[in-house]
Amino acid sequence: MNDQYGNFPTQPLPIPAGTPRRAVRDKPSAVANVSRADRTHGGRGLARAGGRVAVAGVVSRVTGFARTLVLAAVLGAGVVGDAYNGANNLPNMVYELLLGSVFASAVVPLLARARRHGRKRSREFTQRLLLAALIALAVVTVVTVACAAPIVRVFVTDPGQRHLTVVFAYLLLPEIFFYGVTVLASAVLNVRDSFTAAAWAPVVNNVLVLVTCAVFVALPGPVILTPATMTTGQVATLGVGTLAGIAGQAAWTVAALRRTGFRWSWRVRPIPYTWRPVRRAVPLLGWLLGYALISQAGVAVTMRIAFDHHGVSVYTYADLLFQVPYGILAVSLLTVLMPRLSRSAAAGDRAAVLADLGRGARYLTVALIPMTVAMVLLGPIVCTLVFTGRVDPAGARLIGITIASSAFGLAPFALVMLQMRIFYACNDTRTPTLLNLTMVTVKITTIAVAATVLPDRAVVVMLSVAASLSYLAGAVAGHILLRRRYGLLGFSTVTGTFNRTAAATVIAGTGCLATVALLEHTRTGPVAGQLVTLGGGTLVGSIAFLAAAKMIGIPEIRTARALLTP
Repeated sequence: MNDQYGNFPTQPLPIPAGTPRRAVRDKPSAVANVSRADRTHGGRGLARAGGRVAVAGVVSRVTGFARTLVLAAVLGAGVVGDAYNGANNLPNMVYELLLGSVFASAVVPLLARARRHGRKRSREFTQRLLLAALIALAVVTVVTVACAAPIVRVFVTDPGQRHLTVVFAYLLLPEIFFYGVTVLASAVLNVRDSFTAAAWAPVVNNVLVLVTCAVFVALPGPVILTPATMTTGQVATLGVGTLAGIAGQAAWTVAALRRTGFRWSWRVRPIPYTWRPVRRAVPLLGWLLGYALISQAGVAVTMRIAFDHHGVSVYTYADLLFQVPYGILAVSLLTVLMPRLSRSAAAGDRAAVLADLGRGARYLTVALIPMTVAMVLLGPIVCTLVFTGRVDPAGARLIGITIASSAFGLAPFALVMLQMRIFYACNDTRTPTLLNLTMVTVKITTIAVAATVLPDRAVVVMLSVAASLSYLAGAVAGHILLRRRYGLLGFSTVTGTFNRTAAATVIAGTGCLATVALLEHTRTGPVAGQLVTLGGGTLVGSIAFLAAAKMIGIPEIRTARALLTP
């Protein structure tokens, strides 16, 4: 549940300087030379804005990584860890199912179009839409908390684990409301071209959870954690502290919105005025609901299989680590692109939409292909090294194997998120829903086959592999659908960037693998040896990639380095 958003001009953005004028005439060839646009004002603005969000994203993911490690050290990857992580996933599931964070992807284009009709109308539209959404969030939250026990029974069969999961669910399900507040406030911020403040909000959540873990460790309690031995104080500390993290994140985002000059009008009446913008969005909401239902069908199957094979914590920790490079390198770019795409789509500027699609695909390729290889080669070493405490070495290595096995889905995941933003920018919620249906079908089919023929540990690994296979299928299907809508997408430059990046990555990966193999045979102590192996492989791989990229010539790296340097 992302991942997962100042005023902008009410007129459409001008075509970037240097873009050929024939690009306005809807000719597919006009977007082929998009690398030139990256050296223009539009490309520079995108990279600088993305760079600021990326800084916040780095801090967010670093603190999130620390939070994941600390939670694993405190709770482990056994029954207690599964109960907490399973209950903590429920608010995300229910929120996505009944309202959906994908709602933000539809809200941004609506708000962007409202801004084109003047500040007063935009302010009224935003007020009414927010009030309607907050009322819906409050109702959904109350009803869901009341149904905590039946929801848990769907996933957990063991009586002892079920009781602890139900208690955690009562404490954590109120997160639904605060998730919704964060998403809505972030959407308004993004439409106002304010990206950085919302990007720092997860840091508040991570810090509060780290403090909660420190308090938990200081509490008196059993040496061996089980559902039967955990004290009321320990359970309450984890539940209330985790809820406080999400509430703090929402409060930070609302405060950031106020700093932009936005003021809430308490005189806005929910009926009938608030429902006017909602009625306007009714044609979109049916497909959004379908999207949420399809997504949560996949999540429900995953969680049930994970509980049955004692792999909820392993799957959760692996997924969180999988999201780290995506959150640092991709979310910042996608966050900045969404308002641009919305404005270009609202203005009917097809050339600008395709230029941003190509630009985003190229930057994502350069950023994520090397990270994929790094996760494959170094994932098991990293997890064996960093997961300590109540996570045994076998569990830590299983998390690493899961990450390495599913890393191939990183770039397709980012690409399909970009593709969906193109459709949402055009107020098309039908196509992303059909695209999601394809992805979830692949995911559920893979999990079903794995659960039938593989042992427990292999099934846990396949939960993440199935997700990556679904992303790959979604990226291919999304490209076909975009081709059908827009014709030629100008992806020859993306293909060239991919080939150059892949060549540089192969060189870097070979150097990294050789270094790891050499150090594996010469190391002495287990921890010190792993640190040396990890550091040596990372250093050699990084130097080799940058050297190969300079020799081969990858313009996106030069452009990003120039634009993101103060």
